[in-house]
Amino acid sequence: MREYIPLATRFIDLPDGFTMRRGGSLRGARIAYEAFGHLNTARDNVILILTGLSPDSHAASHPDDATPGWWEAMLGPGKPIDTDRWYVICVNPLGSCKGSTGPPSVDPNTGESYRLDFPDLSIEDIADAAAYTVRALGFDELACVIGASMGGMSALALLARHPGLARHHINISGAVHSLPFSIAVRSLQREAIRSDPYWNRGRYDEENYPRHGMAAARKLGMMTYRSAREWDVRFGRARLAPELRQQGTAFGPEFQVEGYLECHAQRFLRRFDPNSYLYLSRCIDWFDLGEAHGEPDGDAGAVLARLNLERALVIGVQTDILFPPHQQRQIAEGLHAGGTDVQYLLLDCDEGHDAFLIDIDRFGPPVAKFLWAM
Repeated sequence: MREYIPLATRFIDLPDGFTMRRGGSLRGARIAYEAFGHLNTARDNVILILTGLSPDSHAASHPDDATPGWWEAMLGPGKPIDTDRWYVICVNPLGSCKGSTGPPSVDPNTGESYRLDFPDLSIEDIADAAAYTVRALGFDELACVIGASMGGMSALALLARHPGLARHHINISGAVHSLPFSIAVRSLQREAIRSDPYWNRGRYDEENYPRHGMAAARKLGMMTYRSAREWDVRFGRARLAPELRQQGTAFGPEFQVEGYLECHAQRFLRRFDPNSYLYLSRCIDWFDLGEAHGEPDGDAGAVLARLNLERALVIGVQTDILFPPHQQRQIAEGLHAGGTDVQYLLLDCDEGHDAFLIDIDRFGPPVAKFLWAM
């Protein structure tokens, strides 16, 4: 499978022998990133954005690539993350298929794609690769690290493993570990991909792509990224127009919500590598901040209390079922116990876990206010 790389992507080479937390190492690996805004004279206006599972490094449009980014409404001149003031670096996670080294990348030891020979991936590996990227770019201290969803996990791992790298932190819909419900959902997503005969134990190609497995995985994901309240308001029990139904197909889509899920699934197909999806999904389930740092009974609060931050903003969403609000409250309480000046916000958005991508009217002002006060 080919890699999916945005137009203006830049790269940082990781050191040969980059060690993975669960064993193995990488040679000739790289991290994809994009930069937004301008560095000030003091070089102290740098913000790092760590992404969720599927986004690339192209968070917003800029002079080198006018294509709208995945966080277009949040990042840019005069926007909540204001690039007239901040120099912003967004990295694509290690293990992804959008520029950074991952399962579809060529293994220099064999000359073929890694596929399932890629080493076991952890959130800590993603954090270490991001920290190396920042330092390779010449920055020993960040003004702020922002992480949302999986990126919130990566940010906590980065702060714990690289003390002093950031002064401030914004954690959006993040968590110190996955809950049983979200592990169960991701397990079903992985099963859908692995059960597709075209997955072929990871040895698919462009012509033999596990489209049915990927479509099912994406639909399951969309069901958890949004909320039942949004489905009720947006779709109710409305039916698809007759011309949009799969005529002659037994038990085919009939309701508008089914058409919505199918549309999102089809947009996702071939834009994301199935093996990368499996690796990244599993590393989210494996992550446990307390366990990774040797705390008795996996006490993440003790790790959070040791993070030496000046200020933090932690945001959760009332309707988020994937990373529910008590997980963000746990982060805020742990940071506060260690002396960090923490603001915790619980927003009432219809869009569930994905609200940070959509409801900028609610997310933008607190993020802008926090950054302005730094």
